[in-house]
Amino acid sequence: MLCCTQCLCLVSPFPLTPCQGSPCLIPIHLCLTFSLLGRSVNNFLITGPKAYLTYTTSVALGAQSGIEECKFQFAWERWNCPENALQLSTHNRLRSATRETSFIHAISSAGVMHTITKNCSMGDFENCGCDGSKNGKTGGHGWIWGGCSDNVEFGERISKLFVDSLEKGKDARALMNLHNNRAGRLAVRATMKRTCKCHGISGSCSIQTCWLQLADFREMGDYLKAKYDQALKIEMDKQQLRAGNSAEGHWAPAEAFLPSAEAELIFLEESPDYCTCNSSLGIYGTEGRECLQNSHNTSRWERRSCGRLCTECGLQVEERKTEVIISCNCKFQWCCKVKCDQCTHVVSKYYCTRSSGSAQSLSEGSA
Repeated sequence: MLCCTQCLCLVSPFPLTPCQGSPCLIPIHLCLTFSLLGRSVNNFLITGPKAYLTYTTSVALGAQSGIEECKFQFAWERWNCPENALQLSTHNRLRSATRETSFIHAISSAGVMHTITKNCSMGDFENCGCDGSKNGKTGGHGWIWGGCSDNVEFGERISKLFVDSLEKGKDARALMNLHNNRAGRLAVRATMKRTCKCHGISGSCSIQTCWLQLADFREMGDYLKAKYDQALKIEMDKQQLRAGNSAEGHWAPAEAFLPSAEAELIFLEESPDYCTCNSSLGIYGTEGRECLQNSHNTSRWERRSCGRLCTECGLQVEERKTEVIISCNCKFQWCCKVKCDQCTHVVSKYYCTRSSGSAQSLSEGSA
């Protein structure tokens, strides 16, 4: 395990060579350096509340939940949020400024804020609990604030402290990443729900006590996926973008990032098609990917995945039949258990493969 001086490290595996069939997993470290009121992290850990020592676990879990949600949202897309997505998005030499990068930053930031806020409300931190700042105040006609509202203010502060500190550059890309980090945190607020409890004689519900609760993280993922689909491209000077590969680049002009679009995801560069493997960019390509065809209980978008992943990328769809063992003929026996038989069931799965003719053409071309 790699260690850092004056930083908090999250260790995560990622494939060393994404284009190989069986990637080797090696540990990589992601350092979360930060300062608070001009103090170094070491001084902060000594003089600050001891509870802050436990935030690193929640931050790691939150960032991981963001990546897992990213994988779910992009499972049937050409770019499917690979394991190295977060590492590549923060690496100075490899980081891009595409629509996909914007989503990674937003969902990771939202994941950290969501987890910290949830832990706070559950009493996992000594110095944090429910947000009762509005309790007793009238919220609207027939209801007042009360109960245990999730403390998003606290979750937002800690998420900003940890996640934004990853951005060391001073260029257009850095500003884009910080904007999308904030958009992710705003998504947590935007998806919160008001929950109420009735009070009154004989359940008349003459008045209600209400509080704000975090939405399920899947709902937050759906919200940010919609933002991804509608992401705004910010036009930047090409020379400035080239300078953005260096930490010495200049900040993008403030007017380039519209204040009115603070909740929207933004990007600077068009995405590649993600069809072809490019190890230097961390792109796996779609060859060998599974797709869905004629599947039940799937969306129209998922049912079109074979065309999107295979056909449109110059690959063919190959059907492979697989035997799976499932429980069947289940019967309830008194008392009290369910007894099932084990049945063999043949299922069809579909994969993107390169036709022999295409492979031959490639070899002839390389020769």
